[in-house]
Amino acid sequence: MTTAFFWDEQCFWHIGEGYALTYRLGGHVQPMSVGGLPESPEAKRRMKSLIDVTGLGRELEYRHARPASRNELELVHPAAFLDTFKQLSDEGGGELGLRTPFGKGGYEIAALSAGLARAALFAVLKGEFDNAYALTRPPGHHCLPDWPNGFCLLANIAIAVEAAFAEGLASRVAVLDWDVHHGNGTEAIFYDRDDVLTISIHQEHNYPTDTGDVQDRGAGAGEGFNLNIPLPGGTGHKGYLEAMERLVLPSLEDFQPDVIIVASGYDASIYDPLGRMMAVPDTFRQMTAMVMEAADNLCHGKLVVVHEGGYSDVHVPFCGHAVVETLAGSNIRAVDPMEEVTNKRQPGPEFDAFLSQWIDGLRKSLD
Repeated sequence: MTTAFFWDEQCFWHIGEGYALTYRLGGHVQPMSVGGLPESPEAKRRMKSLIDVTGLGRELEYRHARPASRNELELVHPAAFLDTFKQLSDEGGGELGLRTPFGKGGYEIAALSAGLARAALFAVLKGEFDNAYALTRPPGHHCLPDWPNGFCLLANIAIAVEAAFAEGLASRVAVLDWDVHHGNGTEAIFYDRDDVLTISIHQEHNYPTDTGDVQDRGAGAGEGFNLNIPLPGGTGHKGYLEAMERLVLPSLEDFQPDVIIVASGYDASIYDPLGRMMAVPDTFRQMTAMVMEAADNLCHGKLVVVHEGGYSDVHVPFCGHAVVETLAGSNIRAVDPMEEVTNKRQPGPEFDAFLSQWIDGLRKSLD
């Protein structure tokens, strides 16, 4: 098995100032002594470092990529938006949309992030690698065509998908998003399409608070090709696996994609400051294994994982390592130092029973 890992140091140089956590500075909001937005480079840089230190990196094919071209960006984003973004970036930075500040050169870094996702998808579709991981930053799944949102400046995965369609490399793509926040941008871009199946597993009404309902199934030709799986706060390891088994995998099988893309956020981690879920590294390890098996059965193993959120600088590296080691079929493990504690904190039988009933309700809503 050959796994490519696409990354670029320049993506770690994107900055997001003017915030304390997710609050704009001003009034009674005091600046933080370190950083601003929780979407900082550290979680992703530490993940890459951990992969190198454990030796897992020696089992991967490290790759870089060119930025997404202007023509590729315009497959998703209007020219007027891109012009405004580029102008602000050239003039020293600014902010567009909501919670999406950037510095000088932010446009180029965002285009590079999209380019990493594009290159990973193209490499897998062309048969150069069995699967691939793209360590993208800034993330992309909240970004609408003309409105950046929630740390996301460009719609990385959507840009990659549209570029693949334009080149005739695929005709049916499934996007599974297990970031703790609803993948509203990806959903909106493909909402009226039947060539892209979008699935989002997320904490109910976390962010955005007004999207991600199970009733939102797509529109027009896309009706039935959007699946939201909102889970209650406190969902842990067993709950995520049950949602995968009972809702995600059957939907993938029904759709029969040419390739599966995972929008892999790690903010469902038990230690994440922006989520209230209880996932652990083994949750991500097992979900990855489940999607790999589905890809083997449905699309000759073609699978691409694109990094999204995750804001625990300490815990994200262990969650991400679990995904990459599984993609590579590696025996190398990064032992989570919090494993003993987190295993004891998993929900008990009563919550598991409640969650099974919750998933029953979601299934009935989909019928």
